[in-house]
Amino acid sequence: MSRNLSRRTFLIGAGSVLALAGCGSNDGASGGGGGGKVELVYRLWDEQQEVGYKAVFAAFTAENPDITVRMEVLPYDQYWTKLTTELAGGKAPDVFWLTVDSFPDLAGKGVLAPLDDLIAKAGLKLDSYHPNVVQSYKFEDKQLGMPKDLGIVGLLYNKTLFAKAGVAMPDQLTWAPDGSGTFEELARKLTVGGKQWGFCSWNHSQTQWLNWIASNGGHAMDKPYGTFDFAGPKSVEALQWARDLIFQWHLSPDGTRTNPPTGQATEMFYRGEVAMFPANNALLPFALPEVKFPIGVAAMPAGPSGRTVVINGLAEGMFAKTKHPDQAGKLVAFLGSEKAQKLMGDAGYITPALNNAGAGYTAYWKKKGIDVQPFLDSAASSTVNMPIAEGWTGKVADINKTVNDLYLDKTDVAAIAAAMDKIGNDK
Repeated sequence: MSRNLSRRTFLIGAGSVLALAGCGSNDGASGGGGGGKVELVYRLWDEQQEVGYKAVFAAFTAENPDITVRMEVLPYDQYWTKLTTELAGGKAPDVFWLTVDSFPDLAGKGVLAPLDDLIAKAGLKLDSYHPNVVQSYKFEDKQLGMPKDLGIVGLLYNKTLFAKAGVAMPDQLTWAPDGSGTFEELARKLTVGGKQWGFCSWNHSQTQWLNWIASNGGHAMDKPYGTFDFAGPKSVEALQWARDLIFQWHLSPDGTRTNPPTGQATEMFYRGEVAMFPANNALLPFALPEVKFPIGVAAMPAGPSGRTVVINGLAEGMFAKTKHPDQAGKLVAFLGSEKAQKLMGDAGYITPALNNAGAGYTAYWKKKGIDVQPFLDSAASSTVNMPIAEGWTGKVADINKTVNDLYLDKTDVAAIAAAMDKIGNDK
């Protein structure tokens, strides 16, 4: 699931008055009164998913009457600032969300409880979940995160602009470094000089350049916790293609309009100025209320080495020093169960990380007129993880600043890639 969503407002979940009173203590779980009852604290950052989790936690408490769950919902940046401070101080929520980029900085610090035994005790099998998500949260042969969902990259498109241009989205698209692919051909038909662009090539690693690198036969890293290799020839060729879409073929707005942190890439798609826009499937609940046109979903274009898309799945982490390890373990196991994952998937909030549990997610979005099957098909095909590297969260801002130059008509692409490697590989 992508973190780059615009509606990150501070909310407190169920029991808001009690939650506000309890946030300051951060002592793991707090007592819920006498009779052996326990209240667990669950922290997340997505206010839309908060609604879905009310049903999940109601089902959990129905099975475990002595355990209730209180949600704390924080904006993304505040979430991590607060959580890392709490973990370092020995106090934190009982269960909380983990991301691929944040996990390596926590994995070796002893703050995440190993989950292998409770997973086995609950009768769950890790090979029943998407392997990318499982691998993303494994450290020194210990599973430190329960697979939660799949953030899958696909191609959103504006059906109204397609109809006006008299073109249809084909079943398969291809891109080529020289601009001769069927994708570039389609984007040309959808581009109206200076007013409308067939595509938006912009600085977003998860939905853009990491996919181009992989589908061109390059790689961002040689292995998890390994060495960055953005400067490899196949990677540089893919990055050059991302620039050529703007400055050679004029199929995309340039970085003066799209570069983070002030860029308007997503908003340009919402306004109908961009026909095709790569996005994580988690953008759909945010995009649908913003647009005035029907949205289509297609698979990402395949590169010279085929189609490979980024998987950015979240996981449930359990605080190693929780005061209620048995109860927190039951919650983590329940969240990984088919019942919980289907409750969230069937309501359209997530694509479950549990294999073969996505039918309800597809049915939900079909009722809204959107066929999300291309997301699921891509997840079942060739995929690659986000970079798994210790210190990545501290380096990613500098890497993004460097990559901003890729979307401006300056600085040699090979030099940009070399600078990315230097930032990534510096200890």
